Amino acid sequence: MNRILIIAPNWIGDAVMSQPLLANLKAIYPQSQIDVLASPWVAPIYRVCSEVHQVIEARLEHKQLQWGLRKQLAKQLELNQYTTCFVLPNSLKSALIPWLANIPLRIGYRGEMRFGLINLALDNPSKVNRPPMANHYLALANVLEHSQEIDINKPVDPKLNISPAAKESIGAKLQAASIKEKSIYVLCPGAEYGVTKRWPANHFATLAQQLITSEPDAHVILLGGKGDQALGESIRTQTKNDSQIHNWCGKTSLDEAIALIGMSKSLVSNDSGLMHIGAALKVPQVAIFGSSDPHHTPPLSDKAKVLWLNLACSPCHKRECPLGHLKCLKDILPATVLDVIQMHH
Repeated sequence: MNRILIIAPNWIGDAVMSQPLLANLKAIYPQSQIDVLASPWVAPIYRVCSEVHQVIEARLEHKQLQWGLRKQLAKQLELNQYTTCFVLPNSLKSALIPWLANIPLRIGYRGEMRFGLINLALDNPSKVNRPPMANHYLALANVLEHSQEIDINKPVDPKLNISPAAKESIGAKLQAASIKEKSIYVLCPGAEYGVTKRWPANHFATLAQQLITSEPDAHVILLGGKGDQALGESIRTQTKNDSQIHNWCGKTSLDEAIALIGMSKSLVSNDSGLMHIGAALKVPQVAIFGSSDPHHTPPLSDKAKVLWLNLACSPCHKRECPLGHLKCLKDILPATVLDVIQMHH
């Protein structure tokens, strides 16, 4: 087996969770070349996986067929003569490209009507017994003939590197903002899913303030996407030490965000893609869970501390609090988070 193609998932957290599968494939087939087809959104994750030979970026939109683009991509991929393809998303359309590209072995979980498109299909585990996502992807390697049977219940930790170019560009940004590298705290207030995954902005602001009070030369950097800019601004303006709190939401590329998290003293986040990046970089971190279940998508790192109140009403997995009080997040106090951060050091 020489050339393997991975069809990447669409979410940053899921992309991080797929790294142990890549590491395993490299262990079984050391001579193989692993390429990843990914959207520009998750491509930076694969650029910092040491197992990946090349990342092929494609603007494949969520929920759109884009038949023309898929056919064109398949033509281009066919020239690479892949022997095997792992299709990580569950959708029908994600299985079209490897089928059109005539890749002989197409491996994935049984998903929406993919009969024939995936020719080595595994049954999807039931919602009740789902293993953690990293193990779910890793189990796909079990179908290969040379694979040592993987115990899918054994914890596996994803591992990412930091790209030297991103480290350099984030270094220049820090210098321009007169931020010294050794006392950076990164707070990630956003979560793609919605408000029931977001620790309140005023709690983030209080924590930022307390960090600077307890460590006068600390700098707090708020990190997130363009959609988190206003949230970051509201946190920054609620604090007194303006010059030490920086709203960088939407101002870094994901490659740079990975590098910045990697050099931070501590990371505080909600259950989000950036949380999984922090875990894969093994930085001390506090992960705050509200409506979601830390048993299914925990940060996989021994340096991560999960704060979850496990209330009778959670995990509810709803985008809005059905009871209207959001206690699962509001009742996790900034002082508690600060204690955990200080215990790490």
